[in-house]
Amino acid sequence: MQKKNLFRLMVRAIICISALLPLHVFAAQYKVLVVQSYEETMPWVREINEGIEKILKDRCEIRYFYMDTKSSPEKGPQKAEAAFALYQEFQPHGVIVGDDNGQSMFVLPYLKDRVTVPVMFCGVNAEAEKYGYPAAHISGILERHHFKEMIAFAKQFDPSVKTFAYMIKKSPVGEIILKQIEKEQETYSAKFVGYRMPETIKEAKAMAAELSQQCDLLLLSTLTGLKDDGAGAMPDKEAVPPVAEAFGKMVVGTEEQVLKTGALCSVIRTGQEQGAEAAKMLLKAMEGTPVSEIPVIRNRNGKRMINISVMKEMDITPRPEVLRGAQLVKTE
Repeated sequence: MQKKNLFRLMVRAIICISALLPLHVFAAQYKVLVVQSYEETMPWVREINEGIEKILKDRCEIRYFYMDTKSSPEKGPQKAEAAFALYQEFQPHGVIVGDDNGQSMFVLPYLKDRVTVPVMFCGVNAEAEKYGYPAAHISGILERHHFKEMIAFAKQFDPSVKTFAYMIKKSPVGEIILKQIEKEQETYSAKFVGYRMPETIKEAKAMAAELSQQCDLLLLSTLTGLKDDGAGAMPDKEAVPPVAEAFGKMVVGTEEQVLKTGALCSVIRTGQEQGAEAAKMLLKAMEGTPVSEIPVIRNRNGKRMINISVMKEMDITPRPEVLRGAQLVKTE
C-alpha cells in the first residue's frame, strides 16, 4: 500500500513539475530558422520576432540570424553565405526570411528551387513576382505602407494640407517603397510633389528645408544609416529631429521609431502582424499543407499613433474623436 501511495506521489510531482516548465521543453516539434535582413536592434525586426514567437515558440526551436544590411549593406552577400552555413548546420524544417534584402541576397541564391524546405517571407516591399514568388516551396506576406490612411489622418489635424513629399535614406528598399506611392498616388487626398533620398544628414536637412517651400506635409521614413559629419551611421533618434526641424511643418512618420523621435502622427503597419502571419503560414506548411495551397497575402491592419510631445510643440488641439482609439506616445 505504501509503495502505491509513494508511486502516486511521484506521478503527481512529475505532473506538477511538468506544468511549471515551458511547453517547448517537451514539444519542440519543428526547427525553424529566421533570417532577418536588418540588425537585431531595429524596432521593426524586434516586432517581427515578437510575432513569430507568439505563434511558434511553444512548438518550435527557433534560431535567428541577422544580416545587418541597414548599417553594412556591402557585407550582405557575405552574411548571406554565413546564413546558409547555419541553415546547413541546423537543418530546419522551415525558414522565415524578413524584408527584401534577405530575398535577393539569401533566398534566391541559396534556397529558391534548391531545397524543398518551406520558406515564408515577410516584410517584402517589392511585388512578389520580382523574386519569382510564389514558388513550389515559397510563399509569404507582403509589406505595404498605409500611405493613404496616413495622409487622411494628418488632414484631421490640419485640413488645409494639400501637398506632400516623401523622404527615406537612399537604399534599394527606398526605391521599392517609392513605387508604391507612385502606383497609388491618385487615391490619396493630397498631391504628391516629389521625393528625396539623402545619404548624409547634411543632405537630409538641406532637402527638408527645400521641400518645406514645395509642400505642406512630409512623409518621413527611416533615416537609420545616414552618415554624419564623422562618417558614422546615425540612428533615427539622432537623424529625425534635425530633419523635422529643417522641414518646419507637419511630419508624418512611416515607422514607429520615426514617430517617437519627432513626427506628429502615423498609421503604422506592424512587424508583429508580419511575423505572426508568416509563422502561421509556415506552421501550416510544416504540418503538411502544400505551399502551393498557401497564397501570398499582404498586411491589412494599421495602428493609429500620435506623438503628443510634437502635438504640443506645434500648438495643435485636435477634435476629441481624432484622439479616440489612437496610441499616444511622447518623444523619446
